Amino acid sequence: MTTKKEAPGKIVMDEVEMNRAITRIAHEIIEHNKGAKDIVLVGIMNRGVPLAKRIAQIIKQVEKTEVPLGALDVSLYRDDLAKKGEYITVRKSEMPFSVDDKIVVLVDDVIYAGRTARAALDGLKDYGRAAKIQLVSLVDRGHRELPIHPNYTGKVIPTSAREEIKVEVLEIDGADRVTLK
Repeated sequence: MTTKKEAPGKIVMDEVEMNRAITRIAHEIIEHNKGAKDIVLVGIMNRGVPLAKRIAQIIKQVEKTEVPLGALDVSLYRDDLAKKGEYITVRKSEMPFSVDDKIVVLVDDVIYAGRTARAALDGLKDYGRAAKIQLVSLVDRGHRELPIHPNYTGKVIPTSAREEIKVEVLEIDGADRVTLK
């Protein structure tokens, strides 16, 4: 029998709330794009990848069609690379398709300043020219530094700049929850 790790901080989304939000987002993507034709999902590493996989599974169940799925490492596209320097870990992106003329749905766990999403937009250019790019964020905590806003959001959680939002996913962390500390 496995036991879940104790959550540090206040739980603001539990497993049930996360699943509801992911299901709602998948349905919104289908509705907004009038089906799943020409959609590809790209998870931003790390936690955006399992979220994208879950969205893809729901779309497959509803639309009876397989949505191509990729994983994008944005490390080398960040504008704070010089600040992070030797502490950065570069992983291999997995994009087994071209994004040419596709509706690319980028999936991330949290949107804060908007810099990760901007880095993802830069990185996506290496894989072709998308017809349209949409952004999913499970949690929007505000404090944008760039004019970037998600098309689909699981939950808006207003925070102070000193607070920290942590998204945990079962596939990586052993539990599904969002905490605030």
